[in-house]
Amino acid sequence: MANKKKNNKSSIFEDSGFSSTIDFVKQEIQELYLSDEVPWVIGYSGGKDSTACLQLTWLALSELPEEKRQKPIYPISTDTLVENPIVSFWVRNSHKTMEKAAKEQGMPFKPQLLIPAIEDTFWVNLIGKGYPAPRHKFRWCTERLKINPSNKFVRDMVRENGEAVLVLGTRIAESSNRSRTMAEHRKNAIRERLVPSASMVNTLIYTPIEDWSNDDVWTFLMRSKNPWGHNNKDLMTMYRGASADGECPLVVDNTTPSCGNSRFGCWVCTMVEKDKSMDAMIQNDQEKEWMAPLLDLRNELDFRSEDDKKRDRSRRDFRRFTGKLNHYTDANGEFQLVPGPYVQDTRAYWLERLLETQQWIRENGPEEVRDIELITLEELEEIRRIWVVDKHEIEDLLPKIYIKIVSEKYPGNPIDDNLIFDDKTLEILKETCNGDELHFELARNLLDIERRYRTLASRKGLFLELEKALERCFYDNVEDARNRAKFKAGIKQTEIKMQKDEPLFEKMAETT
Repeated sequence: MANKKKNNKSSIFEDSGFSSTIDFVKQEIQELYLSDEVPWVIGYSGGKDSTACLQLTWLALSELPEEKRQKPIYPISTDTLVENPIVSFWVRNSHKTMEKAAKEQGMPFKPQLLIPAIEDTFWVNLIGKGYPAPRHKFRWCTERLKINPSNKFVRDMVRENGEAVLVLGTRIAESSNRSRTMAEHRKNAIRERLVPSASMVNTLIYTPIEDWSNDDVWTFLMRSKNPWGHNNKDLMTMYRGASADGECPLVVDNTTPSCGNSRFGCWVCTMVEKDKSMDAMIQNDQEKEWMAPLLDLRNELDFRSEDDKKRDRSRRDFRRFTGKLNHYTDANGEFQLVPGPYVQDTRAYWLERLLETQQWIRENGPEEVRDIELITLEELEEIRRIWVVDKHEIEDLLPKIYIKIVSEKYPGNPIDDNLIFDDKTLEILKETCNGDELHFELARNLLDIERRYRTLASRKGLFLELEKALERCFYDNVEDARNRAKFKAGIKQTEIKMQKDEPLFEKMAETT
C-alpha cells in the first residue's frame, strides 16, 4: 500500500484482473507487430522495467503462428564498459540465453550488445584526453556512452527500412519529468499507441507498460515465467541486494534520465553524491566485497567536498585543450582561470589506479571475475596514441605503467620509433630546461613536431603546428598566464565600453 500511495497509482490489475490485463497488452502487441513490416528495437537494460517489456513482447509473439513472426525484433543493450559489474554480467548472460532460446523456439529476437565508439569510451576521454570526472556543468559522459550507440543502431535501422519502432519500458509512475515527457508525446500519437520520437527521424516509440506501477511490474515478473530462461527471482534478489528501486534505462535522448539518476548505472559515476547501490551490494553480501576497490576509485574521482575541489583543481591544467585561457570571477571577486584537462602526471596516476584495481580483483576476487577487464586493450592502445601522437608526450609512459602494475609485457602493438625519444635524451632535455615544466613541454613538443615532419614527403603545415605549440606553452608559469588573461580581459572590457560610448562621441563631434 505504501508504494501505491507513493506513486499515487493503484494497481492496473485490480480492475480487470491479472490475466485479463496481460491478455489485453499481448493482443495490442500482436496487432501492432502484424500491422506493417517495420522492424522493432527493444531497449533492454537488464532491469525490471525493460525485462517486463521484453518478456511481454516475447509472450505475445509466441502465441502467433511461426509463419507470422518473421519480422525481426532487436533487443539492444548499451554496455558503457564501466557498468556496475554485477549488472553487466547479468545483461551479458541474458543476451547469450536469449539468443539461444530464440533459435530453439523459432522466435524473431536478435539481441544486440552495443558499446561506445573507442573515441567515446569513459577511460579514453578521462585518462587519454584528460576530461575531468563528469559533473553537472560538464556532463560529457551520457551522450558519448549511452545516447550515441543506441541512436546509431536505431538510425541504421531507419536507413535500411525507412522506419523503425522503438519499444521502451518507460512508465508514467517513474517520475514527474518522464510523466510530462510521455504526456507531450501522446499528443502526437499516431497508429493509436505509437508516438514519434522527439530526437530521431522516422522512429516511432511504443511503451506497453507506461501505466504500470512498480508493484505491477514485480507482480508480472513473479507470476510469469521468463520465456528465454532467466530467473526473475534472481533479478529481484539483485535489486534487494542493492536496495534499488530503479534501473539504468536505455537512453535515447536528453529527456530520458541518465544513469546518474538511476540506482543501477556506471560504477565510476560522479553525477551522484554516492553510489548507494554498489555500497549496499558490498555491505549486504560478503561475496561482493571484491567490488570495494571499485567504490574506492569512484570516490577518489569525486570532487564534491571542499578538499576534493582543491585536489581536483590541482590535478588539472590551467589551460584548455587548445591552450586557450578561460577565466571567471570567484565569490571573493578574485580573477581566476577556469581549470582545463587533467595534466600528464594525473592521467598517468589514474591509469595506475585503474590497473591496480583490476589486478587486485583478478588476484583476490571470486573465480567468475578473475579475467575482469576494467579497461580493454583497444582503449589502452587509443590512450597511448593520444598521449604520444596528439599530446606529443614522447616519453611513452603507458607501456611502462602497464609493466610496473601488471608485471607483464605490454601486449599492444609496437609504436613507430620515430615518435619516441629515449629516456637519456629526455633527461638531457629536462636538465637543459632547469626543471621548468612548461619550458620542457615546449622544447619537447617543438622537437617532436620537427622530427615527424622531417620524415614526410611534404612539410606543408609545419609552421602552423610549431605556432600552435608556441602559443600553448607561451607562459612562464600559472601566475604569468593569469596576469596575461586578466590584462587581455581588461582590454576587451575597455573596447566594449568604447563601442557603447561611440554614439555619444559621434554626437559630441557633430556638435563641435
